[in-house]
Amino acid sequence: MKAATSYGKLYLIPTTLGEMNPEDVLPQTIKRSIDFIDHYIVENEKTARRFIKSVYPEKKQPELKISVLNKHTETSEHYAFIQPLLEGQHIGLMSEAGCPGVADPGAAIVKLAHEKGIQVVPLVGPSSILLAIMASGMNGQSFAFNGYLPIDKSDKKQALKNFEKLSSDKNQSQLFIETPYRNNKLFEDLLQTLQPGTHLCIACDITLPTEFIKTRTVNEWKKNKADLHNRPCIFIIHKMN
Repeated sequence: MKAATSYGKLYLIPTTLGEMNPEDVLPQTIKRSIDFIDHYIVENEKTARRFIKSVYPEKKQPELKISVLNKHTETSEHYAFIQPLLEGQHIGLMSEAGCPGVADPGAAIVKLAHEKGIQVVPLVGPSSILLAIMASGMNGQSFAFNGYLPIDKSDKKQALKNFEKLSSDKNQSQLFIETPYRNNKLFEDLLQTLQPGTHLCIACDITLPTEFIKTRTVNEWKKNKADLHNRPCIFIIHKMN
């Protein structure tokens, strides 16, 4: 097997969580990394190029070599994506928003890098999941991120009841997300399905000027509803014993 020291490194490059000045949430290590990395694996080429330009305007865009990794990408393409690493060149992996590999298809590339003996370098940046649990006042010692809930109404209702029971049984906060245009519908489903005393945190537009993070009981939310339409949100529930 080729010596790992002759391989390139896979840099996990966090992005901003919305339209904002990168310097407000990203350290200088991000800019320094983009300076010497020309190969990237990203979810969306257009937004990735715009992000790179916002962080390092001097970077020559024509020199960037970008592979797109999203839900349409075949697993058979992954090996070709990491080929530059095997040839000694570094690659930057970027999520569409936030931290690569966390609730992100880039985890498959990270897994492949480990299998090939390639060094993975995670860089510091905003994670909406961690920022939400930090600000929620819920259990930061034990929590689970559950991704998207089922679309079917009855399945969604059952999933919410299961998460509510799990949070009570294990004293574990349960996190999930929804497609932004469905947020208000999910909000109503939460208020109709969960018990009145269950705590619900809604954290949306995290790190942006419009940031909104509130933790209330379901009963309190019924008296103080919020408009969450088309705003990226993290929802957290916890039923206290």
